[in-house]
Amino acid sequence: MNIVTLLQPPRLVFGNGCAPQCAEFLAQRGCRRVLLVSSTPVLPTLGAVNKALKNSGIEIVQAPTVDKEPTCALFETFLEFARVEKIDGVLAIGGGSSIDVAKLVAALARGTQTVAEVFGINLLQSRALTLVCLPTTAGTGAEVSPNAILLAEADELKKGVVSPHLVPDAAFVDPLLTLSVPSAVTAATGLDALTHCIEAYANNCSHPIVDTYARQGIQLISRNLVRAVRNGSDLEARAALALGSLYGGLCLGPVNTAAVHALAYPLGGRFHIAHGVANALLLPHVLRFNFSAAPERYAEISVALGVARSGSSLSTAERGVDFLSRLSRDCGVPQKLSELNIPRDAIPGMAKAAMLVTRLLKNNLRPLTEADAVQIYEAAY
Repeated sequence: MNIVTLLQPPRLVFGNGCAPQCAEFLAQRGCRRVLLVSSTPVLPTLGAVNKALKNSGIEIVQAPTVDKEPTCALFETFLEFARVEKIDGVLAIGGGSSIDVAKLVAALARGTQTVAEVFGINLLQSRALTLVCLPTTAGTGAEVSPNAILLAEADELKKGVVSPHLVPDAAFVDPLLTLSVPSAVTAATGLDALTHCIEAYANNCSHPIVDTYARQGIQLISRNLVRAVRNGSDLEARAALALGSLYGGLCLGPVNTAAVHALAYPLGGRFHIAHGVANALLLPHVLRFNFSAAPERYAEISVALGVARSGSSLSTAERGVDFLSRLSRDCGVPQKLSELNIPRDAIPGMAKAAMLVTRLLKNNLRPLTEADAVQIYEAAY
């Protein structure tokens, strides 16, 4: 059994209507001037939260909105804004992009390190500012993870910061905040969360504690994603996805993801493909590549997806991959790289870039070479 370290927010609140409770927590922490990091579509939905913050005597400093995947250059503008505004806390309300920016702002605003110096694992020295996160998508799990991702434009690759200092002081997961999320975003973020759970379960660092989160996440997301995509007002499905995404986020700190995410990063970095779409498209092909390393493990994933076990572990695992492909199609997600207008001659460069994501590739159950990456991209084309 591997050693496992669980890094989770000291306060984790889940449930319909819990979002305004963040104001009381911030006030208890002595915060009086708080930077709000969010996105343009989310801001009009925050009436109850804003009222609670005002009633708690908290002044909100509105940061520029995060309306696209954040680059290192964009992050620097947020960091400078935060330093000028003399804030004493950071409140993130949004999807993974908003939360990742907020986490890094909270960590670096009063420090001396640059973001380039902290890319990697455990390079961040400290975080002085209180950090509270409220997710508005059921997807990244960033509200409970020690990870933050930015796009390094010069390298055309997403880079991650992993540190205990990025774990928020509190996370308030309110499914009601996800009701207005468009169907395409619901699909992409839900498939991202599902991939978190699957890759954490079949992983060199897997652990029985984390397996429990991963299995529950797989079950909740696989059974409710299409419902939420087709009817965004389905409260039961939205709550199930929010919980499944939370479980996926809790897998990221102790175990993290593997080759699917590593291969997806160049798609986002170079071609700006939505992260969840890239994961969903590559997932079946990476799983088939990995089958021989742990067929029973993948059969267990299939069972969690709702596939009946019959025949060998390998045949059960294969039916699970067929299920994932149908799920992705039912959510309206593209099934081939060629559908995303990615030129075939880009594959060798993407494979080379993916091999740089060693912090994730080392988790993959089967060693993956650059030639293997080329074959997987070709299979997905």
